[in-house]
Amino acid sequence: MENTMGPSDLAISGRLRALRRAHSTTLDTLAERSGVSRAMISRIERGEANPTAQLLANLCHALGTTLSRFFSEDVPEPTPLRRAQEQHVWRDPQTGYVRRAVSPDAMGSPVDLVDVTFPPGGRVVFEPQAFDSGTTQYLWMLDGRMMMTAGDATYDLQTGDCLFMRLSEMIVFSNPHEQSARYAVILHRGQPRPSKARP
Repeated sequence: MENTMGPSDLAISGRLRALRRAHSTTLDTLAERSGVSRAMISRIERGEANPTAQLLANLCHALGTTLSRFFSEDVPEPTPLRRAQEQHVWRDPQTGYVRRAVSPDAMGSPVDLVDVTFPPGGRVVFEPQAFDSGTTQYLWMLDGRMMMTAGDATYDLQTGDCLFMRLSEMIVFSNPHEQSARYAVILHRGQPRPSKARP
C-alpha cells in the first residue's frame, strides 16, 4: 500500500506510538479502552492510516490526554509566543475540516485555543467518552454558519455567535450550508463552576 500521508500525518503515527509506550500500554489494551480495533491502531502507528477526528479523540481519551495536548509537541524551552507558521495544522481525512492548534505549548494553562475551518457538507460526531468529564468549551463563529448539537439541544450558529458546551454529552458539528465555516474553540480542562443558566 502506497503511503500518501503528509509530514503532519506521519508525526501523528510517531506521537501515538510514543504516548502508548510512555503509558506502558499494549495495542490490545489501547484497543479495548478506546473502542478502536488493534489493527487500525497498528496501521496508524506504522503511518499507513490517517485517523479521523472521532477515532483520534477516542485514542487520546484512552491515553489520558486531549486532542489539543496530543497535537502539542514536547517543547524543551517553552515560550509564550507561538508564531502562525509554528502552529500545528491537521486535516480530518473524513470531512476535510482543518484544525489549527493556536495556543503556545507547555504553558501550564488549562485553556487551549483552536482555529477550525469546516467545509460544506461536513459532519463530525464526538461521543462523550472522548473527553474528560470536566472539559468545557466555547465555540465562537468567526465566519459562516454551523449547526451544533449538544446533548438534546441543536443550535443554528451564525457569524459572531458564541456557544458554551459541556463535553460530558454527545457533540455534533455539522455544516449543511454551501459555504465553508470558520470558528474558534476555547477549550478548558477542569471542573467548571455551577451554572444558573437553563440547560
